[in-house]
Order: sequence, then structure tokens, then C-alpha cells
Amino acid sequence: MKFSDAINDAMKVAMRQDPKVLCYGLGVDDPKRIFGTTEGLIEEFGPDRVFDMPTAENAMTGVAVGAALAGYRSVCVHQRVDFFLLAMDQLVNSAAKWHYMFGGQNSVPITIRLVIGRGWGQGPTHSQALHSWFAHIPGLKVVMPTNAEDAKGLLLESIFDNNPVVFLEHRWLHNMEGEVSEGDFRIPLGKARLAHQGDDVTIVSNSFMTVEALHAAEHVKAQGVGCDVIDLRTVRPLDWDAVFSSVKRTGRLLVLDIGAPMASVSSEIIARVAMEMPGVLKAPPQRLCLPDHSQPTSPALTKNFYPGSGEVVGAISSLIGRDLEKESLQAQQTWAHDVPGTWFNGPF
Repeated sequence: MKFSDAINDAMKVAMRQDPKVLCYGLGVDDPKRIFGTTEGLIEEFGPDRVFDMPTAENAMTGVAVGAALAGYRSVCVHQRVDFFLLAMDQLVNSAAKWHYMFGGQNSVPITIRLVIGRGWGQGPTHSQALHSWFAHIPGLKVVMPTNAEDAKGLLLESIFDNNPVVFLEHRWLHNMEGEVSEGDFRIPLGKARLAHQGDDVTIVSNSFMTVEALHAAEHVKAQGVGCDVIDLRTVRPLDWDAVFSSVKRTGRLLVLDIGAPMASVSSEIIARVAMEMPGVLKAPPQRLCLPDHSQPTSPALTKNFYPGSGEVVGAISSLIGRDLEKESLQAQQTWAHDVPGTWFNGPF
């Protein structure tokens, strides 16, 4: 099943199970149905539960908060994360605070679906990844699935969680395929996935960078280097036990992030490991993020802006103090503009 179809499947399971689950937002009933993720919903559940909204991000998020207080569970779709910045007040000062401010008497069970990452030549205002913003706010949960199975299981768990959840989907993942469990299948929030196992380096990643991490891990495995790849799945709550237990075994840490380095999720992970496990590390921890600049649009600039599996191998080489072959991976990732590599079969 495709990643996008897994999201669609999760929506149908949730809406069949609970008549108070709503799905609305920008484009939920347009011809492309948000990359296919809302396909068939309005036909099955009707316009009272599935409907488009005016382009008024703050207002439509306020509707979700009010509906939650009245007993409904909204899946609110804003498409790009960049558009959702207009609704930060509703998210941060209402949704995230309500349960605390009223002594736990009310919950705000809303799920906000946002698309991140580049594609179609979109630049600084259409391709950001702002998960660290959301993770900074007490009262919010932040979910970043990598594969189709996780997309379904994490979305179902998010919809039926009594807290507000920001659900971030990288556009390059929507067309990737994988096995997906049937029915009401849920994955607990805050539980990471060990995607690859090895004894030499711990790689902690999220969202699309887990794909690049796995390419790199397989590449260096053939050269005698073993890597743990921990796919966080959620960055709040974050599975610290998974991170600490792996670093304790390998003694080396590389954190991959799809955002800028300043005040990032990668910063927090490295800080916690450095503070709590100083005697375990065999080498200074490293991270691989986007450059500390706005995302470019033109092919001349994007060519060297986004790190891929070749850069991951370079960081592994630095951690273990040994040169590893990476040129063949870099040749695969620089062949065209705005897609990650020759292996990619997505629409963007």
C-alpha cells in the first residue's frame, strides 16, 4: 500500500468507528484529494463530516478547537506547514493550553495534518519543516511517520488521542509503498522504531531522512560498518530510552534532521545524550541538518542544499575515523532537480 493510501485507509477506519470524527480543510474534496489521502471520504461519509473550508487558517483551526470541546474529533487539513503559521495562535494559546488551564476537565482531541518538504520547485515559503517549533510547546504531540505502516498506525492513534496532535507528512513519502496491517491498527505515540541494527554507530532520524539513513546504513554495511537506525516516529513525545540504549551500545551518535540546525530536534537529542551519557561517547556526537538558510528554489542552489545518503556516509566516516566509499551514493542523489535520487518513484 502507498503511504498516501495508508493515510486514506486510516481515515476510513476512524470515521466508520466513530461518527464524531470529522475531516475538513483546504482541498479535502478537490479533484486530487490531497495526493489521494482523502479519496472517497465525502462519497462515503457525506458533506456534513467531510468538507472544504475557506482559506482562513486561524478560523478553521478555531473551529477544530471548538468542535473538540463539544465532543468531536477533527482531522484538520492545512496541506502545507507554511500555510499553518497563520493559525499558530489557535494551536499554541488555545489547543495546547486548554487541558492544563481548566484543571484537566476538558481535552482538545484534534489532529492537524500538514505537508512538509520540497517538490515542484517550491522554495522558501512552501517547503519548510517546522517540527521543532511544535515540539517546543507543552501540551502538543508531534508525529512524523516514515513508512506506510506507520502512517496508518500513527494517524489512527493520533485521531483517538485526547491531546492536540500535529501530524507531519513529507511529500516525498506519499508514493512510497509498504506492507500495512488491516483494520484498526494503532502505534503508540512516543515509541521509536529500530529500522536497522548495527554495533558501530547510532543514527537517529525522522521523516524522510530515515530513508536516506537506511540507504547509507546498507551501503556502509557492505564495508564492514554496522549502524543502528532509530526512526523516531514522534518527536514529542520522544523515545529517550531507545536513543540512550542504542548509544550506550555503540558509543557514537549521528542525528539527522530535515530542518535547520538552530534550536532543532537534533540539538535537543545531542544535548541530552551529552549531559546524561558523557562517559559513553567514543567520539563527539554529530548532526546533519539543512544549512542555516532559507530553502532555495532554483536547481543551481538546491543541488547542494539538501543532504542525502552520501553526506550521511561522510558523517559516519568522521565518527569512526575511517574513510568510506560514498561517491556512488552521491551520484544517485544528484541526478535531477527536486527529487531525492534515481531510485525515487514519486510524483514530485
